[in-house]
Amino acid sequence: MNAPAPVSSADALRSALAGLLDGLPPRQAAQAVERLIATYRGATPTGAPILRDRADVAAYAAYRMPATFEAVRSALAAFADAVPEWTPGDHVNIGGGTGAAAWAVSATWDGERPVTVLDWAEPALALGRELAVANPALEDARWHRSRIGTELTLDRTDLVTVSYVLNELTAADRTALVDAAAGAAQAVVIVEPGTPDGYTRLIEARDRLMSAGFRVAAPCPHSLACPIAPGTDWCHFAARVSRSSLHRQVKGGSLPYEDEKFSYVAATRLPAAPAAARVVRKPQLRKGQVLLDLCEGGPALRRTTVTKRHGDLYRAARDAAWGDTWPPQADDDGE
Repeated sequence: MNAPAPVSSADALRSALAGLLDGLPPRQAAQAVERLIATYRGATPTGAPILRDRADVAAYAAYRMPATFEAVRSALAAFADAVPEWTPGDHVNIGGGTGAAAWAVSATWDGERPVTVLDWAEPALALGRELAVANPALEDARWHRSRIGTELTLDRTDLVTVSYVLNELTAADRTALVDAAAGAAQAVVIVEPGTPDGYTRLIEARDRLMSAGFRVAAPCPHSLACPIAPGTDWCHFAARVSRSSLHRQVKGGSLPYEDEKFSYVAATRLPAAPAAARVVRKPQLRKGQVLLDLCEGGPALRRTTVTKRHGDLYRAARDAAWGDTWPPQADDDGE
């Protein structure tokens, strides 16, 4: 029923981003992105945003906003599968910058809702307002400059999203942010880079949400401790992102797409039905068999082999993707 919304929102975002760099020489845009990438994920004081002016914000948004959108949309889709009867009545996007997570929410659930985007960089908020004109669901969104950390206060809300923010904060500010979100929202979705450090921050946030009475809706099949031994591996997923000309200028390469690696947790106070198990690595196809690495309720990690003799399950395994639930959920018609 909601299938057309994600396509239209994604297309609208791509179109809105396409005109951002008009008048800015490609080499200058590429240099700005390279500089921002080198510093944006470092140890940045929350009182000194790196996105200093519109040129910085435009270059960074054109380069990073599609990837953030796709990662957050993937996390929200998994959450929506676990809580299918629920639609957020309102949404607060903490550290939202130019609003990628707000776009992702509008791509996941139809309809308009009150949206508030909080960020400390006024140029990012200004550009977010400009881009939001292309999305009717964000027409009345509120864009507020706010320090993200120990001074953060939130009113009651249905959904809080926090994407690619924790790595910019001190430990004290990360704790304050997660506690504020847990105290205000029915559902909290946090997305971090799919790196060992990103996963470590994500698990810390997950633990705080569980301590506050939340349960995991996705990606984990359980709300117990993560079965991955610290320092041995990290849980992350991938979202396919179409490469713009700016992506190709900065990164090189000829492929028209790249995969954004991300870690996430979607937690809620609502009744939720997490996956029985989730595919946590890219499935490995062999002759007559598929190897699936699964995280299962229990909690436990397990590799399972699905062979041709499993019939329909084998065909489903061949079509399975990294991050999918397992076994596959039946279609609405029961097939």
